[in-house]
Amino acid sequence: MDYSKVLFRASGCSQLMVDPKSKSEPLSETTKTFLIGVMIKERYGRQKDTMNRYVQKGLMCEDDAITLFSRIRKQFFLKNETHLENDFLKGTPDLFEGNETILRATKIIDIKTSFDIFTFQKSKYDPINKDYYAQLQAYMDLTGATESELAYCLVNTPESIIEGLKRRFQWDAGIKGDEDFALEAFEEIEHLAKYDDIPLEEKVHIKIIHRDQDYIDKLHERVIIARQWMNANFN
Repeated sequence: MDYSKVLFRASGCSQLMVDPKSKSEPLSETTKTFLIGVMIKERYGRQKDTMNRYVQKGLMCEDDAITLFSRIRKQFFLKNETHLENDFLKGTPDLFEGNETILRATKIIDIKTSFDIFTFQKSKYDPINKDYYAQLQAYMDLTGATESELAYCLVNTPESIIEGLKRRFQWDAGIKGDEDFALEAFEEIEHLAKYDDIPLEEKVHIKIIHRDQDYIDKLHERVIIARQWMNANFN
């Protein structure tokens, strides 16, 4: 199989940007492991299952988070469904601003649904996540946008996930659901998972990332090196 034209998903670009420990090596061990996964997806149509309750909530609550963001911005946003590709990368940005088509976007907006209030608040003060930084640089490369936003949103956890948390508590504690202690714990689980009492403006925060052409150029170089390494090692 020829990997010289393989396109890399924006969400995985940070794995290409890990520098090797030795200058004599073309790619880091982290990148090589990532490329094994890419090869398996390209050749065999399979990818590692990364689904957990954090990812599950993000997928299930995407529309709720976009609605929340729209209310805060006082601007109506629709989820972008246009899949983009160039000679190196591929991806589907969440939202965009500027002109009517995403191919002429001036700003890309990526929605991140926090799992709970603790991860939401922590994300305010943490440095910008390197995976998200790479992802948004890739989106800006795909669209030509010069600015992007990471929009962290705090929305209620779906009932199916809450019920799963309750079952996990029962299992770990070795109790049934009708004890007073269990009922109190269930109330606390509900309280930690729902945020209707919190003002809207306190449930969204945004980090701005500007286009970094040097980073994008380096990402293109890494794609070329990665393709060469895949052709040399996977055939």
